[in-house]
Amino acid sequence: MKKALITGITGQDGSYLAELLLSKGYEVHGVIRRSSSFNTERIDHIYKDPHEKPNLKLLYGDLNDSSSLAEILHSVKPDEIYNLGAQSHVRVSFDIPEYTGEITGMGTLRVLEAIRRTGCKARFYQASSSEMFGKVAETPQTEKTPFYPRSPYGAAKVFSYWMTVNYRESYDIFACNGILFNHESPRRGETFVTRKITRAATRIKLGLQSKLYLGNLDARRDWGYAGDFVEAMWLMLQADKPDDYVVATGETHSIREFLDESFGLLDLDWRKYVEVDPKYFRPAEVDLLLGDSAKIRKKLKWKPKVAFKQLVKMMVNNDLDLAKKEKAIKEFTTNRH
Repeated sequence: MKKALITGITGQDGSYLAELLLSKGYEVHGVIRRSSSFNTERIDHIYKDPHEKPNLKLLYGDLNDSSSLAEILHSVKPDEIYNLGAQSHVRVSFDIPEYTGEITGMGTLRVLEAIRRTGCKARFYQASSSEMFGKVAETPQTEKTPFYPRSPYGAAKVFSYWMTVNYRESYDIFACNGILFNHESPRRGETFVTRKITRAATRIKLGLQSKLYLGNLDARRDWGYAGDFVEAMWLMLQADKPDDYVVATGETHSIREFLDESFGLLDLDWRKYVEVDPKYFRPAEVDLLLGDSAKIRKKLKWKPKVAFKQLVKMMVNNDLDLAKKEKAIKEFTTNRH
């Protein structure tokens, strides 16, 4: 049985990747930070399933702590390592740039160094990001497009990208970068713009919220489905040779289009509810990201399955269920009093 180690297993991508690997018969080990609360919400349906749990193990560790990473590699001896852990919110990275550099940048180096020092033979996947392209030099962006990050997050990811390449070339480690463009799902964090929109739209529909405040409505992104994108991660580590790949849908849509689609599914006109708030603008904006994933489609036979409209509908349906539950609890509480 193959063993996989996932940092960031409690995040959106980590939860989908854990499901995928368990379905393929892996023993999955997830690294979680020790904190006062047990933040496993996205993987509870697997972790608390008596049939799945024997193959899913959670370990305490931290990308800020080299010794814990080395100890985990020594005890688990994984065949594959997926480094998904990061401070992953672009806007927030401007508020906490040092922490973002420490976890998103140096955290990757600590994992790579732990692989080198322990002599671990695991194949390594680094979660790189389209935010590395930032102020884009060309459209669409490919594996050869120069990086020009426009945020502390993007800059930290560029550092991680090149350290992954450096360790691959210097120490003969099977290490890959997946340059993933935006990918969303019902498990996306509620502070990210897509989930913020679908959550607000459904709450507005049910009278639980009156306004939605957003930043730049003209930003355009290449949005895919997280469940499709984790399959690309896995495929990279099954290849004959390590390489770097852009993972994207090849379509771009604006925030306005996302609003049109999500509010439209609920028969609402978003213009009546959405207000632009300058505090949500980034100090340096990234206006357009559009990926060319021809390389991974050709070499690894990957392609996205869920289209933009399907993705938005999936998220709206999920959040409508949440809003209905929220409303029912609110009405129950009100009636009791």
